[in-house]
Amino acid sequence: MGNLLESIHSPADVKRLNEAEMESLASEIREFLIQTLSKTGGHLGPNLGVVELTLALHAAFNTPQDRILFDVSHQAYVHKILTGRREQFATIRQPGGLNGFMLRTESEHDCYGAGHAGTALSAALGMAVARDLAGGKEHVVAVAGDAAFTNGISFEALNNISDQTKRLIVVLNDNEWSIDRNVGAIARYFHRIVTNERVRNFHESAARLVERFGGKTAITVVRRAEEAAKSMLWPSILFEEFGLQYFGPIDGHNIPLLIETFNFLKKEDRPVLLHVLTEKGRGFQPAIDGAKKFHGLGPYDPETGKTSPSQTTYSEVFANTLVHLANDDSRVVAITAAMPNGTGLDHFRPHHPRRYFDVGIAEEHAVIFAAGMATRGYRPVCAIYSTFLQRAFDPIVHDVALQKLPVVFCMDRAGLSGDDGPTHHGLFDISYLRGIPDMILMAPKDEDELADMMKTALTLDGPSAIRYPRGNVVGVERKDQPQVLEVGKAEVLEDGSDVAILGLGPMMALATELGARLGSEGYSAAVINPRFVKPLDREVLAEYGKRVAAFVTFEDHVKMGGFGSAVVEALEEMGVTIPVVRIGWPDQFIEHGKVDALRAKYGLTVDAAYSQVLPLIAQRKRRTLAAS
Repeated sequence: MGNLLESIHSPADVKRLNEAEMESLASEIREFLIQTLSKTGGHLGPNLGVVELTLALHAAFNTPQDRILFDVSHQAYVHKILTGRREQFATIRQPGGLNGFMLRTESEHDCYGAGHAGTALSAALGMAVARDLAGGKEHVVAVAGDAAFTNGISFEALNNISDQTKRLIVVLNDNEWSIDRNVGAIARYFHRIVTNERVRNFHESAARLVERFGGKTAITVVRRAEEAAKSMLWPSILFEEFGLQYFGPIDGHNIPLLIETFNFLKKEDRPVLLHVLTEKGRGFQPAIDGAKKFHGLGPYDPETGKTSPSQTTYSEVFANTLVHLANDDSRVVAITAAMPNGTGLDHFRPHHPRRYFDVGIAEEHAVIFAAGMATRGYRPVCAIYSTFLQRAFDPIVHDVALQKLPVVFCMDRAGLSGDDGPTHHGLFDISYLRGIPDMILMAPKDEDELADMMKTALTLDGPSAIRYPRGNVVGVERKDQPQVLEVGKAEVLEDGSDVAILGLGPMMALATELGARLGSEGYSAAVINPRFVKPLDREVLAEYGKRVAAFVTFEDHVKMGGFGSAVVEALEEMGVTIPVVRIGWPDQFIEHGKVDALRAKYGLTVDAAYSQVLPLIAQRKRRTLAAS
């Protein structure tokens, strides 16, 4: 690390640098990111692409008084480094360390926290209007990638900006990527702008003019020429139809040009949008060549970019199973919301390209689109992370379930998502799905059962959802062909008469371990794989409700409204009045960290279950002895 970076403790230090020093600092920051994240992992590619842009923002604006919002905010690492967190940066995404996204409780410079796309423009408008009402003078800047404009919320904000404030700066950071390459009409629109030969030649000349003469006069001349050029090239610019004055596209790696432009835009008395062109992964060839891989990854070799060989993941099993199911059924179609790599559907696409649909960051549209296909006899499979499917709750209810359409929701990253933290933990899907009439909700204990559940879901006449975790599979021996499961039927792995232990999905490992521990101490423990959250196997619950001292439920989900709650409700409805020890996440947002450490901290362990259930078993034995 060079001397310049070591001297940066706040944005005030950035403002003291000249142009040459800023260029040197940009190089030092890139090397710092590459070296540091090689040990911790993280969102390398997006942050390498915004080094100069972030430097220019902090040179031109004054945080925390001025507000800078990053859409999604996974590209805010440079912002963190420049705002007093450089010495802590090696802790990013580590237990007790910096969060991988902007977090209001972490720094006064983080004015808005986010981990989902499409929120920056709406939040920035809210801040701008609040400033206007209070008579404030601060600037509000929303930095949003081009992928964020495939999200409907961004357009809802655009529809309101010019009517509600006169001072807002939107920076469109255009690198043609989200996690995967952007898709759809918006992506093509941006591409037409930046690849138009006349536009490119004009902006190269404009940049030289600004750099040579500088100041507001030069930019005013450029602006007038730009307006004339646009009138010859196309009838209107999309953003100007929304009432935002459009500037650009300009080079997002040209620090002097960026600073000069921001200083000019600060004086505008109308909402403006600056279109900047950046290169994702800039400065590290492996991140440029492997943009998907280096969007977010674990530790890697800082020289070669190579990572450790990966094991088979649930995402890969899901995708490969879907390929085989689609081979046998021409009605099966796959839908993703800008996550082909994360969900594994990039493995499906080459096999069935005409039945693969990436709709961009538009989960609500994905679900309604699936509903439309289902009305015409197709069997849509929506592969959407649990945390992102939250955005589509109303379409699930209104468009799918109410019409009893056979859409399958495959919820990757269900449960704790570790290093990504609370914006990405999939801890609420059981709560928001199990109350929907006609919804079938499943959770596999291993990869073989995931395949069975996918096969089962495609035979159903109504909606269904399958939740499965992030990460590697269990490693069980797979059947040649998936089997159709009996809906609502649990699997009893071990019989017992003292306690009945139910482990949902991957939590079966803890249930099995608890059963073995109790068995080694002379207690009779039933171990049950519930398979279905809805409908529950009430026959199994009723049978063991007559025999055991207590039930224990394990789930990688919040306890409130989760699987254990469903068991308690079912037992109460059946008049079974025995205790239920529920092991799950508490009623709070869980921080980022290592999964095992967080489970230990919050009591999702065999020890915690053992300490709670053993007194219940002992109490019943004492009553039995007393009665005899």
